[in-house]
Amino acid sequence: MKVVYATGIEGARRAQGIAVVIDVLRAFTVSAYALAGGARECLLVPTVDAARALAAEIPDAFISAEVDTLPVPGIAISNSPTQIAQADCKGRTLVQRTSAGTPVINAVGPGHDIYAASLVVAGATAQACLLRDPEAVTVIASADFPEDHACARYIGAMLTGMRPLPAADLLRDLYASDRYRRFAGGDWPGFPRTDLELALEPDRFDFAMPATRERGYVRLTSQR
Repeated sequence: MKVVYATGIEGARRAQGIAVVIDVLRAFTVSAYALAGGARECLLVPTVDAARALAAEIPDAFISAEVDTLPVPGIAISNSPTQIAQADCKGRTLVQRTSAGTPVINAVGPGHDIYAASLVVAGATAQACLLRDPEAVTVIASADFPEDHACARYIGAMLTGMRPLPAADLLRDLYASDRYRRFAGGDWPGFPRTDLELALEPDRFDFAMPATRERGYVRLTSQR
């Protein structure tokens, strides 16, 4: 099996075999916490207006949204695993609008099996890919961020039968970055400091998140 590493929309367009799209901070971590909390599905949409319109069509749906990492006025839940972990998700549909993961996962061409991934479901995602015995897996960091590249290396190691680095080593570049220091300060709107703790623990959950395209959105569900 060949493992290909790629980044962003252009990388997604060139995917080979199974496509694994990663967004650690925070879109696909939010999806994982919603599904772990009993959500029926997560629906990824491109705009805030589309999120509001789709949620209005689905009984008991709720929205998580951000624009350029900032919360959206009038939407109570930002792109925050802390807020999702505290929400009542059981049996509900979460509609998500994010700036990185959603456009990248939509850029994967037709004919590919697709998984959304983050560190909290990294091991389960690798196992789901291995069970399909593919000729190739393309592991795609949704943006050129250290945490997404770290998650890609973690999944890639498991796909090739290697032991992944410990989390502290895996995330060294993130911890040394200005990006981490800004978020860890605890004063970024819609980004509580606890989001980092919740997002950066590998393999917290034992399910993968297969993605299917629907008209106007991408659906994520849990797969054990």
